[in-house]
Amino acid sequence: MIRVLIADDHAIVRRGLKQILADTTDIVVAGEAADGRQALEKVQAQAFDVLVLDITMPGRGGLEILKDLKRLKPALPVLVLSMHAEEQYATRTLRAGAAGYLNKESAPEELVKAIRKVCSGGKYVSAAQAERMAGELQSDTSKPPHELLSNREFEILCLIASGKTATEIARELSLSVKTVSTYRARILEKMNLSTNAQLTHYAIKSGLVD
Repeated sequence: MIRVLIADDHAIVRRGLKQILADTTDIVVAGEAADGRQALEKVQAQAFDVLVLDITMPGRGGLEILKDLKRLKPALPVLVLSMHAEEQYATRTLRAGAAGYLNKESAPEELVKAIRKVCSGGKYVSAAQAERMAGELQSDTSKPPHELLSNREFEILCLIASGKTATEIARELSLSVKTVSTYRARILEKMNLSTNAQLTHYAIKSGLVD
């Protein structure tokens, strides 16, 4: 039996995932976490075969939590389940140690397939994302500007480009407005840009936001 820990800050999402997995004969939801801190506590207290992790939760970012998880439980496969499009986060999460990436809009059977795949030691991304990643390997190896950003900076870049204010971002990530402003300044400097409008234009052109 595959023992799964679900980490997502929305109770209704956790309930929906449990209902999907309840229809299987080889997968059981053995634990739930509402934020990254709880997820870290759970994996230290109990044995799980797979962690299904939302990348956007209150407090520390999912990518930061992922690094902590891989340090604490390097053998635990982590399947990232996110509302963000694969182009935005799939490659970055796999580099951070995730075993797979799945968009929340994927069909239920994709979730079951992904859990089984990562539990058996494999990697899971959609066929479209696998093709994109193969194309990236074959193309020019020079990195685009957003690849120079830290995981937290990249997260804030996407939030700025989606139209959120510094106050809204601070509230969503449990940071101070001053800290968000510091990250923004660092992002602009690294990407050689001057304004939020330029950031947004870059993000849309690069397919980082819809």
